[in-house]
Amino acid sequence: MTIQFSREEEDLMRRVGTTAGQLGFPCFLIGGFVRDKLLQRTCKDLDFVCAGDAIELAHRVAATFRPAPSVSYFKNFGTAHIHVHGYDVEFVGARRESYASHSRKPEVEPGTLEEDQLRRDFTINALAVSVNPETFGSLIDPFKGLEDLHLKIIRTPLDPAKTFSDDPLRMMRAIRFAAQLGFEIHPETRLGIFESSDRISIISKERIADELNKIMLSSRPSVGFDLLYKTGLLQQFFPQMVALAGAEYIDGMGHKDNFYHTLQVLDNVAAQSGDLWLRWAAVLHDIAKPVTKRFEPGHGWTFHGHEVVGARMVPKIFQQLKLPLHEKMKLVQKLVELHLRPISLTKENITDSAIRRLLFDAGDDFESLMILCEADITSKNKQKVKKYLQNFELVRQRCKEVEEKDHIRSWQPPVSGELIMKTFNLPPSRIVGELKSAIKDAILDGEIENSFEAAYDFLIAKAKERNLVPVQD
Repeated sequence: MTIQFSREEEDLMRRVGTTAGQLGFPCFLIGGFVRDKLLQRTCKDLDFVCAGDAIELAHRVAATFRPAPSVSYFKNFGTAHIHVHGYDVEFVGARRESYASHSRKPEVEPGTLEEDQLRRDFTINALAVSVNPETFGSLIDPFKGLEDLHLKIIRTPLDPAKTFSDDPLRMMRAIRFAAQLGFEIHPETRLGIFESSDRISIISKERIADELNKIMLSSRPSVGFDLLYKTGLLQQFFPQMVALAGAEYIDGMGHKDNFYHTLQVLDNVAAQSGDLWLRWAAVLHDIAKPVTKRFEPGHGWTFHGHEVVGARMVPKIFQQLKLPLHEKMKLVQKLVELHLRPISLTKENITDSAIRRLLFDAGDDFESLMILCEADITSKNKQKVKKYLQNFELVRQRCKEVEEKDHIRSWQPPVSGELIMKTFNLPPSRIVGELKSAIKDAILDGEIENSFEAAYDFLIAKAKERNLVPVQD
């Protein structure tokens, strides 16, 4: 079988094949590019494997271009990389690998193409295409990867136990490919993940987080998270999410399964936004329900304060999963804490003050908050969902009206902490913060106008209650 390549791709492949032939060894295009080409997916990463010196091949290929691209190489690993015509091109020598039980770093020796294909994670990633002039474009498929592509199956070329024991990160990759491609994991491969799930402990949290984020960014992330849960992987590194699973009943009263509710919210958000951190907010919005769950006789199950407790849990979870502790973490924390606020504004007779407070607290993330809140409506009752969404639209309208009038989202209190300290000759202290908060609250509650004069007069009055008087210039 031959594969159709673009003119640029074929030119690059022929340069590599011709150059490898001049050096006296065969060369093949292998892995993800071949898979994606067969699936008609765009891919700009080409991996070439050769039975010879990959670094020398990379330098020779680079020299065929004008201007010649720079070559990055790693002598210890025998790999090299160039970037040309928008393609990332990697060269590696064919190799065979052996692993120690405590590490995913293999002992590497030169090998044949067949041995190199044997070390690949899945049959669909072991597909290779010859770039040698005499067999250019022919497909080498020793493990029926093409058949698995057609059947939409993720399967290991070797016994799953060996594949996953050698490199446990492959378990995460199997689930990531299933989520990204919409494929099924072969039953034997899936059983192999389940039986080897504890091996994930030797993988760094950073590598796990990288795969987890790729699952999160798939079109239906619930597919990946459901597989992580059912294969036992999620239990190994994210027990707080696993704790959401299941429903408890007392006196015939139960609550919904918050794990699968969370997955539905995640998919709902994914349908509206590609923002990774908004998707993380969806995963974590109910994360504190297990620790706040209480049964009230005659009433049922409650989760009072789960949004506040959940917000406090976010930094610890980010640290645990080795996610970045930067502004995006604070965004997730804010959205978790605020996710119940808009629904409280769907009631009648909501004051402008309540609207102003939501706008102030949400700031530039108001739209993200509303996407999360609308995604949180997962009832199977279509009329109920329709009603909630209509109510949220009314909230949006009220917020728009108040924002146009008061410009709260970009608002800053007209009296700064520095001015308060200067006015009363105070050092940085709690009382300065309390006075500043009192001004903010008075404006947001509509007690005083949003102007410097009104805020300053209010400050003087509040300070007088604390026996503070302005210093004389």
